Amino acid sequence: MAEEYKVEQLNHGRRVYDFLRVGNIAFVISMVLVVASFVIMGMKGFNWGLDFTGGTVIEVKLTHPIDLEKVRADLNAQGFKDPIVQNFGSSRDVMIRMAPIEGMNSEVLSGKILDIVHSNADEGAEVKRIEFVGPSVGAELAQSGLMAIIVCLLCILIYVGFRFEWRLAAGAVFALAHDVVITLGIISLFQREVDLTIVAAMLSIIGYSLNDTIVVFDRMRENFRKIRRGTPYEIMNVSLTQTLSRTLMTSGTTLLAVLCLLFFGGEMLKGFSESLAIGILLGTASSIWVAAYMALKMGVKREHMLPTKVEKEGADQPSMLP
Repeated sequence: MAEEYKVEQLNHGRRVYDFLRVGNIAFVISMVLVVASFVIMGMKGFNWGLDFTGGTVIEVKLTHPIDLEKVRADLNAQGFKDPIVQNFGSSRDVMIRMAPIEGMNSEVLSGKILDIVHSNADEGAEVKRIEFVGPSVGAELAQSGLMAIIVCLLCILIYVGFRFEWRLAAGAVFALAHDVVITLGIISLFQREVDLTIVAAMLSIIGYSLNDTIVVFDRMRENFRKIRRGTPYEIMNVSLTQTLSRTLMTSGTTLLAVLCLLFFGGEMLKGFSESLAIGILLGTASSIWVAAYMALKMGVKREHMLPTKVEKEGADQPSMLP
């Protein structure tokens, strides 16, 4: 009882949740999920979308808005596998993207697409543009997306290490990589199509999770400097408890907005919203049981949070001695 009372006193008499008590179990579960994600990605790979594999892009000008889901179903019925049909610019401009078809040049392909649109949706539709995107461009996009994620993590490592402390920086970057790897593992497991929106989701996950981690670390740094009686374990639990309500409210409202995109945003935003929803849940948990726990195990102490040079009070005042 004395120990519990002491910890509550560190939080001005309010209850302190012992998050780090299950830190070992949570960290082991996280590591198992990371390893499993790498295994799944190695065995199943990814279902690359047209942004990466290349394909044909056809722009169609309509005389009136049409049901894109119906056009997509009509194209599937005619043997065009997994076409991407979306508006761009206005409701009367439609972009159709599909995988390359052997033995069919652009003129024949555009004619077939236009016939399907004419017979099932809009008799006055006309093709504005048709072009082929080769797989070499797709490979460049994949490489650029991977480099963007790696550079982002390196910049975060430098920033957090400069602003806080290298142990916290290592925990933060490991937690961010943990969120991205597990999310990619889930995408690979269920063979969700990977396009540029998934890359955007990965970068969004890094940004969101970093924001949550920075808030927690900022409170830890503040408490390490203010609270002198507690151990690092106790001070971290106090900090996590104090930021809990903010974390839950931020994660809850963000997740609610993402779920609205998932259920009402249509097929084009499904992959983005699914990935982001998974990342938000992982990022919220990793801020506590990966970033903070890892920093604790790496030996973070109060001395590491104190300014390197503390000037004595009145040191900048001129001496009154002769």
